[in-house]
Amino acid sequence: MGYYVRVETNVTIFVEDLNPHADKTILFIHGWPGSHDLFEYQFDQLPKKGYRCIGIDTRGFGDSSKPFEGYDYNRLADDVKAVVDALKLNNFTLAGHSTGGAIAVRYMSRHKGHGVSKLALFAAAAPSLIKRDNFPYGVDKEVVTNIIQGTYTDRPKMLRDFGDIFFFQHTTQAFSDWFFQLGLKAAGWATAAIANTWINEVLFSDLEKIDVPTLIIHGIHDKVVPFELGQIQNQKIKNSKLVPFKYSGHASFYDQKDKFNDELMKFIEE
Repeated sequence: MGYYVRVETNVTIFVEDLNPHADKTILFIHGWPGSHDLFEYQFDQLPKKGYRCIGIDTRGFGDSSKPFEGYDYNRLADDVKAVVDALKLNNFTLAGHSTGGAIAVRYMSRHKGHGVSKLALFAAAAPSLIKRDNFPYGVDKEVVTNIIQGTYTDRPKMLRDFGDIFFFQHTTQAFSDWFFQLGLKAAGWATAAIANTWINEVLFSDLEKIDVPTLIIHGIHDKVVPFELGQIQNQKIKNSKLVPFKYSGHASFYDQKDKFNDELMKFIEE
């Protein structure tokens, strides 16, 4: 059941809302450069187990509006709050993958965890995706500047290359093509703007403000957001637990989808 929520005068966010009458709600925020469709293999199964699954397409991606600006973490977190308020959500699990995890972290600090009872981070791009002077973890800044350059010169080629490192398990050519199409659906300017946000913003103080039970799932073979970032999140977030996925890369929700779904449900039921 899909619909749109207006978050600014000329900006609407697409929302997929499955099993809306269920008692337990999970709000999913996808990673770059996809859409809520990345969680297809959760949406196939979790509603059958009695969960309401809500997926949003962040601005610039999927079926949402694609304005030229608004790709900083504050605005993206505000977009999430607009959806939470429009749907009158309370006592829900906020779940974010990669950049979606970073947005979830900012939401928790900026909006004081408004309505959130539990947080789930999957390969979250926090506290910093890139290495910095006092932070030797993450990826080299050059990796991101190359992504931005590729976006502006040959976005399809950049997306193909990114897809090659996204998964750890073998994927079929048909699946690879599906993933590729999700990335193509985004706007080029939004694709580059988010990459610039990885360079320009950090979430160190945000992590320390999180005060709800937090599940951290991170693939040990992640080539996009290195596993060390999951370990740092575990250290900085007070009431958190890290579950390493031994056979996953950046896409634990697909690489080990059954284990992923089980761990998420177990965490929510705790």
